[in-house]
Amino acid sequence: MHLVNCSLYNEHHLPPARRLIQPNDLVVVFESFNDLNFVYAKPNDIFSNRNGHFHHNDFIGKPYGCKIRSKNNDGLGFLYLLRPTPELWARSLPHRTQIVHELDASMIVHYLNLSPNMTVCESGTGSGAMSHAILRSIAPKGKLHTYEFNKLRVEKAREEFEGHGLGHLAECYHRDVCGKKALLKLKNGDDGTDKIDESGSSNKDDDNNQDDDDGTGGFQLGQAVSHAIFLDLPEPWLAVPHAAYTIKANGRICSYSPCMEQTQRTSAALRKHGFHSLRTVEARLKEYFVDEIEMEAPPTDLPVILTEENASMEKERCANGGVLPKKEDEKMQDAAPEETKGGVGKKRKTNSKLLCARPFAQMRGHSAFLTFATAGNALRPDPNR
Repeated sequence: MHLVNCSLYNEHHLPPARRLIQPNDLVVVFESFNDLNFVYAKPNDIFSNRNGHFHHNDFIGKPYGCKIRSKNNDGLGFLYLLRPTPELWARSLPHRTQIVHELDASMIVHYLNLSPNMTVCESGTGSGAMSHAILRSIAPKGKLHTYEFNKLRVEKAREEFEGHGLGHLAECYHRDVCGKKALLKLKNGDDGTDKIDESGSSNKDDDNNQDDDDGTGGFQLGQAVSHAIFLDLPEPWLAVPHAAYTIKANGRICSYSPCMEQTQRTSAALRKHGFHSLRTVEARLKEYFVDEIEMEAPPTDLPVILTEENASMEKERCANGGVLPKKEDEKMQDAAPEETKGGVGKKRKTNSKLLCARPFAQMRGHSAFLTFATAGNALRPDPNR
């Protein structure tokens, strides 16, 4: 058997888990059960909330999970410093758009069959919550290509990925995968050239959210490149032809749509472009309150099995009209088990503790319909040609 020098094979992993908080580390702040926030630990900075003022210098060098007291209010205010995970980040991040919460994210990761070192495409970066869940699943050497039509959100997502140590796993693109510009030009009969007005300026859209997008649509990665594709778009059926061209044979695709009408139209487009095994699911979270409850033991009339010595004394007592000599009576009481003392054949009642669960009165409402499908074996043509 020959041993291999692992140092010869470079790998890209997620940032190593550090026990102690270092300067500029991302820290999730637990304020209450339903209130989470986040900070980047920077020397001499202060985090303030309704519980008081908390100095970042007290964060640095402390282990994740520790409890920090406020500098004012006599130290009555406190919070917990948690290590960031995709689930905690989704609950604390600044919402630039509606996000995919952890329940739907877990379903998406599971049904897309994501595993390490995969190449995944995501259209609709938004706040980046789903991106973090995907990145954790495809590390250490996978690649996420995420697309967003809003340039400001693209730049913010890039900053967050770099700050969280995920820049080597993710590529952010400012692009409309649906290609609505090209469809609009085709509908209006435009040849695609930009007209120049009298002032010498182009009639091209001046919005800074679209200035890097050529409007043709698609992922621009080539044919049969991606193992899985996730679509979080208002009109996902427009992106299905481009997804069919980019996805590998037997690859998985998921569309996240709040309305059934969107789901029906997307399903029709998926079937038209060679996808099969369609499945639409809706995940609902029902929480239970679990607690240990003390209950009184039910009464029992079961007789107690007596020892041979006590049985002979019982026969003697019955023969003497229910009376035993005093010494014999004391001897029988001493020989009786603990639970039967104070009365032969009667068990002492003891309360028992049971672990019980009851559902909460309210259940989290509808979030979205998740439509999954599998790509066929045949290669699909490029819709842009």
